[in-house]
Amino acid sequence: MNAEWSDLNKKMQVQIKKKSTFHAGIDILLELRKELMKQIIDFKKLLKREDFNAMPFINAKGYHNKTIAYSLYHIFRIEDIVSNSLIKKGEQIFFKDNYRERLKSPIMTTGNELVKQEISIFSSKLNLDELYQYISDIDVSTTQLLKRLSYEDLKIKMTEQDKKLLKSLSVVSNDDNAIWLIDYWCDKNIQGLIQMPFSRHWIMHIEASLRIKNKICKSLQIPI
Repeated sequence: MNAEWSDLNKKMQVQIKKKSTFHAGIDILLELRKELMKQIIDFKKLLKREDFNAMPFINAKGYHNKTIAYSLYHIFRIEDIVSNSLIKKGEQIFFKDNYRERLKSPIMTTGNELVKQEISIFSSKLNLDELYQYISDIDVSTTQLLKRLSYEDLKIKMTEQDKKLLKSLSVVSNDDNAIWLIDYWCDKNIQGLIQMPFSRHWIMHIEASLRIKNKICKSLQIPI
């Protein structure tokens, strides 16, 4: 794991656990997300559209066996679900702002159910400009949420009603590779959701995307 990102993540987790340092911990989380967002923006600046569909590690074990487009969609689709449906108890931006049509996405789920070439095909169908707008909208929305949270909010737990809501929205596939997410999220409190998916989930998938980018650049002899 990137040492700087790992260090910020560890500091954030320690500080949000204490009321006296909670807000400082949120500031560190926002700093971490800002640094990771810079890398997300760099992908679009450096890579060609077809590079976002590339799977140079398709048979590997790990997050780098996917595509950059998929990883970005997956990060922010999950964050939209968790932030807006579970924590805010409101409407997801994906639905409110008609992003399924705007993205040209064949799915409205997290994408966990997709495997191998399905991931590349899915990635090729996405409108990349709209994906980046979705990313921006979700980031702004989550930043606002994080700034409004209090230390006392951290202990708020998800409920059986939340599980029923997610199932009714059909935003998580019933496939074995995906359905576990509902129990995973709903067994957590807000502190747990901050730690995953609002921070570590970003790191895992962006580091995987960096491996893909570096492989592409190396094969094309582009300076990294």
